[in-house]
Amino acid sequence: MERTLFTSVAGNRHEPAWAERLAQATIERLVLDQWTAQKSRFVAHTDSGEEVAVALRRPERLHDGDILRYDPQTGRALVVSLALNEVLVIDLEGLQEFPLAVQQERLFELGHAIGNQHWPAVIRHKKVYVPLTVDRKVMLSVIESHHPEGVECHFEAGGEVIPYLAPHEVRRLFGGTEQHHNHHTEDEHPEEQG
Repeated sequence: MERTLFTSVAGNRHEPAWAERLAQATIERLVLDQWTAQKSRFVAHTDSGEEVAVALRRPERLHDGDILRYDPQTGRALVVSLALNEVLVIDLEGLQEFPLAVQQERLFELGHAIGNQHWPAVIRHKKVYVPLTVDRKVMLSVIESHHPEGVECHFEAGGEVIPYLAPHEVRRLFGGTEQHHNHHTEDEHPEEQG
């Protein structure tokens, strides 16, 4: 079966003009895990089973809501949907109530706890973002074992934190948190068929 090759996107469903166009469209989805979404070249299947190849210029990558195909005649669109892991959000705002020496000690212990687990992390605006890589209870237990008074923790959907992060920070959090060992040469370098 011939696969369809996409080398660019038409737009994004979050853009007002596209949101209006797609309001009445039949949407087919290309659901990507966070590992695949970081690649510029891969082969995947849509939710209807169509095999597609994506070959974007490096370092371009697909984002949630990107539109790969839109046909105004049929009212059908192919839209990218990212399936991202949850993120542990560690809010450091409460540390400001403590003396500087206590703040430094707690931050050092927190950094040690995260680093000791080899968890990727990003710090933005008094918050630390850590992707869910093990069970939620395990992650919370690791943080709480250091008695971080003044530190609040909660989980958020991966897609909810992306707007607060720069592209390289998104890659850091979501680019390698899944165990993905099935590397296929043809999937890495799709070529146009037919």
